[in-house]
Amino acid sequence: MSNSPRRSFGSSAQSKRKSITLDLTTARSMLPLVRSIVKDIVESQTQLQRLQPEQESLERHRRELVWQERERRYQIQDELIATESKLKRALTELNELGVTLVDGDRGQVAFPTKINGRSAVFSWQFGEDTVNFYSFDEEETRRQIPSDWQGNKLSVNPNSK
Repeated sequence: MSNSPRRSFGSSAQSKRKSITLDLTTARSMLPLVRSIVKDIVESQTQLQRLQPEQESLERHRRELVWQERERRYQIQDELIATESKLKRALTELNELGVTLVDGDRGQVAFPTKINGRSAVFSWQFGEDTVNFYSFDEEETRRQIPSDWQGNKLSVNPNSK
């Protein structure tokens, strides 16, 4: 079971703040920082998924635990608090950049943009070398970015596509 948000690319997590539009060059230049943040998110999600079942088991049997098991229960509680705090900081940092987490387990993020006047996102997933995909709002399908969009400084508005 995952605690990560699952939204369509175009879902409006940004409605509470000023709308940001990023061009492809900017999204790609942000990638080293975003990659580092997403790495923290994926690691935190993995850590939480590993610790939570153990905590639940120890919690169910807390009255019968020997001292070593009680000590482990307290240790897990501390680790969970620290991991949840690390995850929250990473999510806040990503949000401040204007980037939306689409899937925390896979480390998929969306960079908001406009394509031919339509709201869209550039999509990147942890493990990919660069930003190579886009999607229009309310679409789940990641489309390959055409080669003629490369190096475009403005929001993508190619005449041929």
